[in-house]
Amino acid sequence: MTAAVACAALAGAAAAAGLLDVVEVLARGRATARARPAPAGRIPRMARGLARLGRRLGPPAPPGGLAGRVAAAGLPATVRAADVMAVKSGAAVVGALLAAPAAAGSPLRIAILLPVAAAGGAFAAPDLWLARRARRRAATAALELADVLDLLRVAVEAGLPIDRALADVGARRGGVVGAEMRRMAARMQLGVARAQALDELGARLPLPPVLALTAALARADRHGAPPGRALSALAEQARADRARRLRDQAAAAAPRIQLAVALLLVPSVLLLVAAGLVHALR
Repeated sequence: MTAAVACAALAGAAAAAGLLDVVEVLARGRATARARPAPAGRIPRMARGLARLGRRLGPPAPPGGLAGRVAAAGLPATVRAADVMAVKSGAAVVGALLAAPAAAGSPLRIAILLPVAAAGGAFAAPDLWLARRARRRAATAALELADVLDLLRVAVEAGLPIDRALADVGARRGGVVGAEMRRMAARMQLGVARAQALDELGARLPLPPVLALTAALARADRHGAPPGRALSALAEQARADRARRLRDQAAAAAPRIQLAVALLLVPSVLLLVAAGLVHALR
């Protein structure tokens, strides 16, 4: 490989890496504004297999906060904390088995530590997945809340009862918050008390505006006062929080784009010039 070809190859690699980084930064804010469905296919099948293996081994008792993390991640109501512990136990066994061949030819200390470390990492992996999913849901819900609260205020001020307003807003809005509104309305239609449905909504979307919404609806239900003014104030606050969050995202994206341009795109152009000079001087 000549020097010119090497410079050209390095330029292409640097340019590709810089463009990918810039595109990722620009698309991240747009992607968080969309509600993504729960992953289907291979991951649920793998989780079911790990859960069956973990149940056969006898999973440990779930910690106290795991049920709240499962709800915040938006998993279906059929998924319990015990099921997550079964998946964690099965994943630990699979991680240890996968690390065993690599540890077979290693020194004794590494041969002992490697399966233990792999089992511990696999046991903690579902917790990391739950936390990441909860963060994404919270970011998406924070961008949707202002519009949903405005629609709910309009529906309530138009004379609709709370149950009907929640059902109509959930039916007309997509995304994370709309889906939770539909779920809440369906639960109340099945006979669940409104207070319990509000508590479930706060557990599945543990955001300060959502908790304030559930508190306002509970006060309206308890005292009979119309919640329109409270909903208007919450919508205004959610809109201000959304604008601040978008400004913060834009401010954080600019330095990263500049870094990609300075460290990847500009050197790629210089490498192309160097490749042409090397070829011309030969």
